[in-house]
Amino acid sequence: MNATNRTVVVTGIGATTPLGGDSASTWEALLAGRSGVSPLEQDWAADLPVQIAAQAAVDPAEVLPRAQARKLDRSAQFALIAAREAWADAGFTARAGEPDAAAGAAGSVNPDRLGTVIASGIGGVTTLLGQYDILREKGVRRVSPHTVPMLMPNGPSANVGLDVNARAGVHTPVSACASGSEAIGYAIEMIRTGRADIVVAGGTEAAIHPLPIAAFGNMMAMSKNNEDPQGASRPFDVARNGFVLGEGAGVIVLESAEHAAKRGAKVYAEAVGQGVSADSHDIVQPEPSGNGIAHALQNLLDGSDLDPAEIVHVNAHATSTPQGDLAELKALRKVFGDDTDHMAVSATKSMTGHLLGGAGGVETVAAILALYHRVAPPTINIDELDPEADADIVRGEARKLPAEGRIAALNDSFGFGGHNVVLAFRTV
Repeated sequence: MNATNRTVVVTGIGATTPLGGDSASTWEALLAGRSGVSPLEQDWAADLPVQIAAQAAVDPAEVLPRAQARKLDRSAQFALIAAREAWADAGFTARAGEPDAAAGAAGSVNPDRLGTVIASGIGGVTTLLGQYDILREKGVRRVSPHTVPMLMPNGPSANVGLDVNARAGVHTPVSACASGSEAIGYAIEMIRTGRADIVVAGGTEAAIHPLPIAAFGNMMAMSKNNEDPQGASRPFDVARNGFVLGEGAGVIVLESAEHAAKRGAKVYAEAVGQGVSADSHDIVQPEPSGNGIAHALQNLLDGSDLDPAEIVHVNAHATSTPQGDLAELKALRKVFGDDTDHMAVSATKSMTGHLLGGAGGVETVAAILALYHRVAPPTINIDELDPEADADIVRGEARKLPAEGRIAALNDSFGFGGHNVVLAFRTV
């Protein structure tokens, strides 16, 4: 096989989200159609116009050792927990370059052939704002000496890289809410081009803080449905009025098919590739016709052997904003035409909220599990489907996907600045 065009597969998954502290509990909740949105009970929330969020189901500080947790921003804590789950799920119990009884000799990992790509759209914002408050209120000497490595956007990827002993490269793409998917796409290319054999990749975010919430709220991007938290995120519904902020991380282990086969690894799916484009339309508003997204979808088809007839599932970006939800569906129809009719579209943000830079990671985990188990999660809170939503939206309850044959799924992610990233996965 050409060393610069290698097949890439997914061998491990991990997550910690508003629905559960690991991928299994998150997946169970997604299939059940449970919402992770709840009222914000912190004192500071009382003065905000938005008083709801999708908070992590399990506090990461309760999972990590205290001495380690205090040196990590919450976004890095989430990333480390999800990455450790994915690493173990891939069959590894030790750092690269160290003896691994579980993996065996054939499963040993060369650290020079291992990378990490973990993205965050905002980085250590709670550390930055929290330490600034300490500086103002308590003085210079009380500022933590760990502040700089905690607030760095590359902190999550660097800490995961240290944890697994990755030396092929540690990267942090930042493209707002497309960051997590861009990280996974970058990781696929690292393996495909021969720079690495294994890459731990995904996205993380921890921005539930009064300043981001106030800012998003004032720009009319977030739902203010404080009276009905679990019904606030409603993609494709005629009454949708903005996203609900979430937090957490989703991480996968990507591996060359040759390397995975050599060690007898379990394979969830093939990572077919990515499509990337930019709208060049507005710093925050999506291009309403979906042309930019359509270019990303076409780039995916042009750069891979993906057959539109194989695509049976789409995990939509669908944040629950009036313009964005429809632009995405218009793009699917422009590129795939009638093939769109056999694509079961799920909007899992209706349950998890919007994890910003972590969304692409968590939704990639969901898309992979949908293929692996051949079932698509539902989109909840659609009381009245927008008549312009020209697609087969999975509503109310989970839906079985074709039980036999090779099938594929897409994960769409878009971000402020006009970033468009589409990932494709396929059964093996």
